[in-house]
Amino acid sequence: MGDSKQRIVWLDWLRVAACLMVMIVHSTEPFYLGGEGTLVLSRGDVLWAAGIDSFVRACVPLFLIASSFLLFPVQQPTGAFLRRRAVRILPPLILWTLVYAFVWGEPVQNLKDLLLNFNLAAGHLWFVYMLIGVYLIMPLLSPWAEKVSRRELRAWILLWAATTLIPLVRDWAATEPLAMTIGPGGMKRQALFPLWGEASWNTYGVFYYVSGMIGYLLIGLWFRRFARPLSWKQTLGTALPLFAAGFAITAGGFLRRVWITTGGTFPVEGPIDLAIGWETTWCYDTPGVAMMAVAWILLFRKITADGGFYRRILRPVSEASYGMYLAHMLVLVLFSGWFRALAWPTPVTILATALCTFITVAIAAVLIRRIPKAGRWIAG
Repeated sequence: MGDSKQRIVWLDWLRVAACLMVMIVHSTEPFYLGGEGTLVLSRGDVLWAAGIDSFVRACVPLFLIASSFLLFPVQQPTGAFLRRRAVRILPPLILWTLVYAFVWGEPVQNLKDLLLNFNLAAGHLWFVYMLIGVYLIMPLLSPWAEKVSRRELRAWILLWAATTLIPLVRDWAATEPLAMTIGPGGMKRQALFPLWGEASWNTYGVFYYVSGMIGYLLIGLWFRRFARPLSWKQTLGTALPLFAAGFAITAGGFLRRVWITTGGTFPVEGPIDLAIGWETTWCYDTPGVAMMAVAWILLFRKITADGGFYRRILRPVSEASYGMYLAHMLVLVLFSGWFRALAWPTPVTILATALCTFITVAIAAVLIRRIPKAGRWIAG
């Protein structure tokens, strides 16, 4: 068993799976994004995109729950905790941000944009910025997390769960398409319909401070402190209906919005605004995604396999998952282009792209991390 006793085995399995899920999500994007921003060539493409992407859409929440499970509440002085996180996260982020700035797009403009935000050439790096924000709030909430009761934490999680309906309420309340705001690199974002105290001069509505990604921090705390062990029968009896309901909300919402705007007639090409609207139920702070995230956690908690495959392959890949996330888009776009040129069936192309990308970046990241001194600065 080696030193696997020192680790939480199911979290390593979860991180590896979540990393593959991210690559599946990004391998799906060419089947509804392209041209002016939105491009769907056939009804089959949009059906496969809805099904496959929705199935793995909880990937980002899984990373957050894993971080919460391991780090929250914080057991170190705030300065020490933040320094340790910064040393692990920031050097690779800076390096790969610069790589993307020079490889894709206009380098000068990309570098200017970095003063305000990540650049569009590396859109997946938004996750790291968000994660840094979560790390910043952890020490503030840790004294409460140390003392919170089971009943109180459940109440806060239920309140947060109610806020996952907010994106859907905004969508329902907006009777006309909302304006698009444009940021660095021409990145567009849909304006938000104001709710419950929000206005043009105030974005901090009633639920602002208890919504968003903070809920996954609370869910991680729940599984760490209060979740009781379940049998396989109990696990499946809870996780499968929860996942099915979450999938129905996520995939069904995407398809509903596609059919409302296209009438089910393809091919469809238009501005990015179309796809932004379609993705409403794919957002990570929506009920379907949250339900699937909890279902995945329930299932992964049952994994105890820590034999030779775990020690020699899975654990090193788990430890290299941050570097894999940072670098994978450079490889994925190449595989995606090659496989799409072969005109394989849509699901085969998506899965082949994701698997080839995953294997390539896993090998590269594991090897890079073994470079003395420099490896961790490159691949985390």
